[in-house]
Amino acid sequence: MPPVEHEDIGDEMRHRIADWDDAYANGPNIAGGDRWPGLWVEPARLYREALAEAGHAELDIPYGGGERNRLDLFMPASAPIGLVVFVHGGFWLRLDKSYWSHLARGAVEHGYAVAIPSYTLCPEIRLSGITTEIGIAIEKAAELVGGPIRLVGHSAGGQLVTRMISMTSPLPETIRLRIAHTVSLSGLHDLRPLMHIAMNAQLQIDRQEAWRESPALLEPMHDARLTCWVGAAERSEFIRQNALLANIWKGLAAETSVVEEPDRHHFNVLDGLADPHHPLTQALLS
Repeated sequence: MPPVEHEDIGDEMRHRIADWDDAYANGPNIAGGDRWPGLWVEPARLYREALAEAGHAELDIPYGGGERNRLDLFMPASAPIGLVVFVHGGFWLRLDKSYWSHLARGAVEHGYAVAIPSYTLCPEIRLSGITTEIGIAIEKAAELVGGPIRLVGHSAGGQLVTRMISMTSPLPETIRLRIAHTVSLSGLHDLRPLMHIAMNAQLQIDRQEAWRESPALLEPMHDARLTCWVGAAERSEFIRQNALLANIWKGLAAETSVVEEPDRHHFNVLDGLADPHHPLTQALLS
C-alpha cells in the first residue's frame, strides 16, 4: 500500500480565536448596534400598557424574596391553552423584564399566556443562583396557568431555558413533564469560553461552575424537545454555540433542530416572537 501523502494546510485554512472579547461582542459588530437595547423600550411599554388597560396583564408578580424576583404575565382574550415563559439575556449582567413585553404578542395571539421574569444579576449572584431563580419563576407561572409549557430564552436566557430541561434541572418532575418545547435563541450553551472574556470578572465563572451550568456539558431530560435558533449574520461563536447543543443532545436521544435565520443578527433575531405568523413563533408553538 503506497504511503499517504500529507499536504501542508495553508494559514488561510487555520482558525483560532485570539480575541475572545470580540468573539462575543454583539453591539460593536452590528451596524447601528448601539440602538439596542433602547430600541425595545417603547414597543415593550406600549404593549404592556395596552394589555394592562384591557385587563389582560398582571405585572410584578413576586416569585421569590429578591428585589428582582418579579414576573409579568400577559394573558390572551380567552382562557389560555398553555404557558410560554420567555427568559431574557444581557450576559447575566444587564436588563430586566420591561424590555421584552412586546415579544409576548405572537404567543398571546395564539391563545397562550406569556410569563416574562426578571432575575438577580451578576455579580450579586452566581450563575447557579440565577438557575435556581428561573426554576422558581417557572414554577410560579405554572401555578397560575395550566396546560403545556413552552420555554424560550435569548442569549444568556438560552442557557437558562436549556438548563431547565437538563437532567439536573431545578424544576420538579411535575413541571418538567409539562414542558412541550424549548427554543434557545442565540443561546450560550458552553460556558467555558466565557472564562476568557473580560466580563468574567463580574460573572465569576470558574471551571466547576462551567461544567455544572453548561447545557452542552449536561444530558437532556427524557423526551426533551429543543430548537436552537440563531441569526445567520451573528458572530461565528454564537452560530457555533447554537449548533453545538443541538448536535450533542441529538446524540443523547433528544429531539433537536437547528435554524440559522437569514439576514438576522443577535438583536433583531428576536423580532419574530412579536409576530404570530412568523416562523419563529410558529416553531415555538409547534
